[in-house]
Amino acid sequence: MTDAHEFIPAAKPVIAEEEIEAAVRVLRSGMVVQGPEVTAFEEEFSELVDGRHCVAVNSGTSALHLSLLALGLGPGDEVIVPSFSFAASANAVRLVGADVVFADIDPETFCLDPAAVEAALSPRTAAIMPVHLYGHPAAMDKIMAIAAQHGLAVVEDACQAHAAALHGTPVGAFGAAGTFSFYPTKNMHSLEGGMISTGDAETARTLRLLRNQGMEKRYANEIVGANVRMTDVSAAIGRVQRRKLDGWTEQRIANAAYLTEHITAANVVTPKVAEGARHIYHQYTVRIQGDRDAAMAKLTEAGIGNAVYYPTPIHRLKPYWEPDQKAGRDWDLPETDRAAAEVVSLPVHPALSTQELERIVTAVNALGEQL
Repeated sequence: MTDAHEFIPAAKPVIAEEEIEAAVRVLRSGMVVQGPEVTAFEEEFSELVDGRHCVAVNSGTSALHLSLLALGLGPGDEVIVPSFSFAASANAVRLVGADVVFADIDPETFCLDPAAVEAALSPRTAAIMPVHLYGHPAAMDKIMAIAAQHGLAVVEDACQAHAAALHGTPVGAFGAAGTFSFYPTKNMHSLEGGMISTGDAETARTLRLLRNQGMEKRYANEIVGANVRMTDVSAAIGRVQRRKLDGWTEQRIANAAYLTEHITAANVVTPKVAEGARHIYHQYTVRIQGDRDAAMAKLTEAGIGNAVYYPTPIHRLKPYWEPDQKAGRDWDLPETDRAAAEVVSLPVHPALSTQELERIVTAVNALGEQL
């Protein structure tokens, strides 16, 4: 296989010498869990969310789960969630005993449609969970207005949207809580980990208790909590990645702009960006008008990594579909179903070379003739 035909992966996690050195430094220090590196990481990440309090945990899912717990969500409550997302968004709601109410998405941004949110409101609605999918911010101005009108909490699922913003306000700085993931394929990572942002000091304290068995002082348990702490090894890696994030983000935006400008195939719809939105392209997601499976096979044959996020909407997954059927619920989410049938994500990561971007464009434009 020549260089011209080497496979271009859809994602390329970075673990460079700086990350390795940071991990080794912590291991040699002997302070490896919930120590000074975690505190420093929380302080440095706070800069991304307008200086809000930040609480580090062991995953993005834990960030969602603890946010709902800290805000008092539980049995009898309903939380409005987009079905076009990773299952963790809805799983966190179920884990606190609340009920998931699915709402449809905006077909251009793939994010929660405010009109669908309003239609889904009920007397039991307690919170809204917008997902900033693929790195595009949800319509937070409208969603926050709905929440204020009805006295609802907003928990932002920003697990794919580090440094995204709407009208100058960063995601994670709108709702009562914002949640981020540091899984290896995210725009920045800590091998594994998560972060919660909140503007309320008391909520932040509750989150710190929840992540550490309900303790602030050892053996002085104040509430029932869990062990979802972040290790100092993860935090040290996250700190290195945080320093690199700004440059990586600009490169992702530049790569996406190149793809959007040069992809001309009539049967491939490139991503749209809402007015005032800063899309940070965790994924560069197109719609394929035609045989998606055939298109993906052609791209793979050309050495272009590609993937579908997500082929099955959450409301059609077994843990949700079967109970809903038994209860006689059938969600009407046409834009969600259409997106799940059409989307394909292409490489956009910052390690792409100009030659690789050209190869992606050539392969995608060829689909116009091959499908």
